[in-house]
Amino acid sequence: MGKGGMSHGNSGEEEENMAAWLLGVNNIKIQPFKLPPLGPHDARIRMKAVGICGSDVHYVKEMKLADFIVKEPMVIGHECAGIIEEVGAEVKHLVPGDRVAVEPGISCWRCNLCKEGRYNLCTDMKFFATPPVHGSLANQIVHPADLCFKLPDNVSLEEGAMCEPLSVGVHACRRANIGPETNVLVIGAGPIGLVTLLAARAFGSPRVVIVDVDDYRLSVAKELGADKAVKVSTDTKDVAAEIDQIKKAMGAGVDVSFDCVGFNKTMTTALGATSSGGKVCLVGMGHSIMTVPLTPAAVRLT
Repeated sequence: MGKGGMSHGNSGEEEENMAAWLLGVNNIKIQPFKLPPLGPHDARIRMKAVGICGSDVHYVKEMKLADFIVKEPMVIGHECAGIIEEVGAEVKHLVPGDRVAVEPGISCWRCNLCKEGRYNLCTDMKFFATPPVHGSLANQIVHPADLCFKLPDNVSLEEGAMCEPLSVGVHACRRANIGPETNVLVIGAGPIGLVTLLAARAFGSPRVVIVDVDDYRLSVAKELGADKAVKVSTDTKDVAAEIDQIKKAMGAGVDVSFDCVGFNKTMTTALGATSSGGKVCLVGMGHSIMTVPLTPAAVRLT
C-alpha cells in the first residue's frame, strides 16, 4: 500500500487511528487503520477535511473505475487537508501545527515524465484511494512531507481540501492555453465543471458559458461567475438545437470547449459548438468508449 497507510507498523500515537474502509459494494465501515512508521522525510497529518470525489462514488457503487478494480478492503478519499502532528528528522519546511493541503499522488521522481515536470503521468504513480493504495479518509495519515503544502491564513481547511479538484480545472486551462482572448464553453456544471469555470475566469477568459441538465447546478454556476447558463437535455436528438442555443448565449465564437462530463452527447456538443480552429478539451471521464463525429470536427478544428 502507499504512504497513506499500510497493513503493518505503527506510528506510536496513543489513540487508535480509524478510517473509512470500503469493504464491498455500498459497504463502508469505520475500522482501525494502522499507520506506517514515520520516515525522515515524512509527515504525520491529522485529517480535518476530506472531499468525496466521483471516483470514490464509483468505487463504492461498483468496486471499480475504468481499469482500477478494488480487490481487497481499501480506505477511500483523496481530496484532503489537515494539520501537521509530527515531522521526520529531515523535514525542514513544516512544523507541528501547520495547516496543509495534501497532494494525493506519489510519483516515482525518476522517470522521464517526472523529470519533465509531468509527474501526473508517471506510470508508477501511487495515488490515494486508487487500488491498491489506501486513501486519506482517516483520523491521521503519513505522507511525504514535500507533498504537503502550507495553507495561507485566509484559506480554510475545507478550501485546502478542494485544491486537488481545483487543480483539474487549472491543468485543463493550462493545456488549452486559456487567456484574455479566449471565450470558453464548459459542459457540465458538477464540481469539476465549476472548478474549470473558476479556473477559466482566473486565467482571464472574458466570457464563459456553461451548460447542464440541472437547474440548481446552473444557478450555482451563475453565482460563481458564468456569463450565461444553458439548460440542455440528455437526448442526442437535441444536439443541433442546443448548439444553436450555446452559440447565441456566447454571442461570439467558442474558442475552447471543456467537456467536463465525458459522454457521447456532451463531446458531440463540444465538437459542434466550438469554432473552426478552436480547441476541445476532454476533462470528464463518463464513458470509457465514446462514439463522436470526429472526422467532421477534424476538418474544422485542425
